[in-house]
Amino acid sequence: MNENHEVTLHLKNISKSFPGVKALRNVNLEVYKGEVHALVGENGAGKSTLLNIMKGIYMADEGEIIYEGQPVAIKGPGHASKIGINMVHQELNLVPELTVGQNILLGNEPVRGGIIHYSALYKQCEKILRELGCTFKATEKVGNLSVANMQMVAIGRCLMHRSKVVALDEPTASLSENEIKHLFAVINKLKEAGTAIIYVSHRLEELFEIADRVTVFRDGEHIATKNIGDVTRNSLVELMVGRNVSEYMAHSNNYSTDEEVLRVENLTSEGAFEKVSFSLKKGEILGFSGLVGAGRTDVMRAIFGADKYESGEIFLNGKKVEIKSCEAAIKSGIALLPEERKAQGFIKGMSNSMNINISSLDNFMKTGIISYRKISNNTSYYINELKITPPNPITHTNNLSGGNQQKIVLAKWMSVKSQIIIFDEPTRGLDIGAKSEIYRLMDEFVKNGGSIIMVSSELPEILGMSDRIIVMHEGRITGMLDGRDATEVEILHYAMGGEQ
Repeated sequence: MNENHEVTLHLKNISKSFPGVKALRNVNLEVYKGEVHALVGENGAGKSTLLNIMKGIYMADEGEIIYEGQPVAIKGPGHASKIGINMVHQELNLVPELTVGQNILLGNEPVRGGIIHYSALYKQCEKILRELGCTFKATEKVGNLSVANMQMVAIGRCLMHRSKVVALDEPTASLSENEIKHLFAVINKLKEAGTAIIYVSHRLEELFEIADRVTVFRDGEHIATKNIGDVTRNSLVELMVGRNVSEYMAHSNNYSTDEEVLRVENLTSEGAFEKVSFSLKKGEILGFSGLVGAGRTDVMRAIFGADKYESGEIFLNGKKVEIKSCEAAIKSGIALLPEERKAQGFIKGMSNSMNINISSLDNFMKTGIISYRKISNNTSYYINELKITPPNPITHTNNLSGGNQQKIVLAKWMSVKSQIIIFDEPTRGLDIGAKSEIYRLMDEFVKNGGSIIMVSSELPEILGMSDRIIVMHEGRITGMLDGRDATEVEILHYAMGGEQ
């Protein structure tokens, strides 16, 4: 970090309201040249609103933007990019059918004789890709790239604009450990070049590795700005949520019994996973860990009947079953909260009430007629039980925060009286308070006799919530560990192919 504390960007006394909501109240954010400044807070804290004001997507109601010592009125995203302020969104804004070079220079293509000069375009982009340490070519179609490489393209676009401020929004949400290391190496290069970086993440562990300072927002207000060396994880969490949540992982008791509710033997799907065998006990949270691409999600989709498998057997409560569809799995008492909850967990155009009850309509029918009173009662019960906010049954689920969307999906499966729930990345993209709520609900579910399989890429989550841990590598189970005694080192050993 620049020891002279030269301020590149100062968002000063910013306020912003939307109908019925005061999103920001007189907040301040100062970012130094050559620093990584983490911006944290729960969903709804105002982080995105502030960054959208910085980028010219929204106009502030009050306050000013001071850039390189001078007040500036940012007229829109294009103007922000032109003066050197850029943002890499979590949902990458790229054109998959265009090449890497075309995406990086979109709207700024070199022209000769009135037509795009592609030779110059690709030469310019290859230089940027080398700076980023990328191995793919500027002529590669973006749609063929991994998420990590797409992110490099988005950062490359920032370099092309010679950005002096770059905001990164949840940049590691879909990356593997190796991809995160590469991203951090690129961020450090940008720091050395004097770029001011605003880093937004719910993964607090990352901040202690990459950030120089951290600013905490809560309920639209600036709570604190600290040097990263002056805070701990717990103190940071307390600043974010305004209460002591050092024990925010709610699963401190092991409720598992000797009763086996699920057994999988030699489950195999060619190219995805091979000879996967494990059991699940009543009242147990069984964690599945491994690196991205280890095959964990593939196994869960096969058990749920969403994907076919070539061989192997599945036993429920001691009886062999053939689960050939999701409907069959649901009738057998198995539910899946998918990794992509927005795409697969609920129906976007439907209300909370319909999403909660969509899989259990048979329970509310008599002689072919739906009892809307029973649906209303069931909806109210789960909205209250799971503390869903806003507690409005007719609100569209797509308009809720990520944590409340996850609660709606959970309510759907609890409505069909599922006995086994598979949680695939249960808290991905959720803030610390929403995570705490999901953990509480998981703990209550197993305490009441249910059983959970939890797939997670977050080691603290695996270690904090699992009674037993299964580790996979390239489609095979490489380790089985007791949740109380397991360590991160052990899990990573098996996740990288080490044997027991």
